[in-house]
Amino acid sequence: MGYLLLILGLALFAGSHWFKRLAPARRAAMGDPGKGLVTLGIVAGIVLMVIGYRSAGFVNVWFPPAFLIHLANLLILIGFWFFALSMIQGRLSARVRHKQLTAMKSWAIGHLLVNGDLASILLFGGLLGWAVGSVIMINKAEPTWERPANASLKNDGIAFVAGLVAYLVVAFVHTWLGYYPFPT
Repeated sequence: MGYLLLILGLALFAGSHWFKRLAPARRAAMGDPGKGLVTLGIVAGIVLMVIGYRSAGFVNVWFPPAFLIHLANLLILIGFWFFALSMIQGRLSARVRHKQLTAMKSWAIGHLLVNGDLASILLFGGLLGWAVGSVIMINKAEPTWERPANASLKNDGIAFVAGLVAYLVVAFVHTWLGYYPFPT
């Protein structure tokens, strides 16, 4: 049952995000109340993914080598940095169009490198697929992008510190939940 909930959660999460791109007329006809329904679909998808992932039986697919944990941690830190760059405009954010989706891709790849079980492959691979598909859809619908002006190198540093703080908080929560993210 866990795998079914995980897959349904991924489908609901992706479908809710993609609804505007796949059925723009239908989404527009829903008006402002449609935003609430889309948000509800995204939140329900996340809840189903969490419940499904936590209750899925362990099926090992491959054994990740221990050295990959360093690369995974670096990719996850970069993901937090790019997410912060989506809110704090720096020079790097003026070069990357899809900062949050880039963050999601980096985060998902980092997790795929160190988790060789089926549930993790479905969850993180599914989220990676959603992020890649989202970039493709957005670029197709909106081929031109206006780069942010007056990008500040100082803001890149501020975003990095914000991303590092978020990374450390999430690492603490992982440790508290019993998933120590650092090599011993």
